[in-house]
Amino acid sequence: MNDTAPLASTALAADRPVTADRPERPAWPPAQPLVAILRGLPPADAAAVGQALFDAGFRTLEVPLNRPGALESLAILAAMAPADALVGAGTVLDTAQVDAVAAAGGRLIVMPHADVAVIRHARAHAAGLRVAPGVFTATEAFAALAAGADALKLFPAEVLQPAGLKALRAVLPAEVPLWPVGGVSPGNLAAWRAAGAHGAGLGSALYPEGAGAAEVATRAAAFIAAWRGGQAG
Repeated sequence: MNDTAPLASTALAADRPVTADRPERPAWPPAQPLVAILRGLPPADAAAVGQALFDAGFRTLEVPLNRPGALESLAILAAMAPADALVGAGTVLDTAQVDAVAAAGGRLIVMPHADVAVIRHARAHAAGLRVAPGVFTATEAFAALAAGADALKLFPAEVLQPAGLKALRAVLPAEVPLWPVGGVSPGNLAAWRAAGAHGAGLGSALYPEGAGAAEVATRAAAFIAAWRGGQAG
């Protein structure tokens, strides 16, 4: 098997045909490219917080797996998500976790690292998953794309800064979605967009652990306004 196909035919452009055991993969990139990272979301709060985010316009929700109840919260969000939404998991570290996310109804695998075995497993999964590994360097980025990544999570973004993203943007294929994650706020979102970000992953600035639906709705509206305000033209 050739695992090093040219970048012109990476995962972004080479989706395999739909078969009976391989459902159609979710649309990519999402129309609303901001990603809600709901670390520590209790299952009891999942429906209310999820509805607040969907009502605000968010269409990508990620529940990191390194907190109790993550898969249960993910399953609740996946069951209530609008047809154009993508719900998945973050901090996915191995192939067994990929399978668990798919079993819970998740369609997106987000990683803090760029383990090519996990990328390939998610990419080939019968559930039709999207995968966004974490990268920091050009070496990691190109290796992740060759393994089949759909998007790249630039992490930790607060270290990379918009200037670092702009430098990577200059050498990566233009169609590759880039998400800065870490330290992104409504105040700096426009700078990230100007540097070439296709969207952003929003953690505690959007959902501090334990926040209620009303607080999340207010924070979500601020992020949506900041993203729209940063549109060119």
